[in-house]
Amino acid sequence: MTNKDAYLKKAHAKLDEWNADLDKMKAKLSAADADARIKLNESIHELETQRDEVKKKLVELERASEEAWEDIRDGMESAWNRVTASIKDAASRFK
Repeated sequence: MTNKDAYLKKAHAKLDEWNADLDKMKAKLSAADADARIKLNESIHELETQRDEVKKKLVELERASEEAWEDIRDGMESAWNRVTASIKDAASRFK
């Protein structure tokens, strides 16, 4: 397995984890009061947008040659860190 393959496997696993976190947040919508529901919906939408950006970068990474993937990985890492921090923040606010 190349470094690229290992990285892609790790990235796909992280996306699955984010999707599970988002599903948990969505499940909390029905139990939230109206104000909390609005804020939670906004947070979920923002997180889904960020997650989708990471998915796009992941597709770029998958298509990149072995030589070019490391350059794309840097942008992926930045987006990855942003989404991870946002999900942790949202999850802690809506426990």
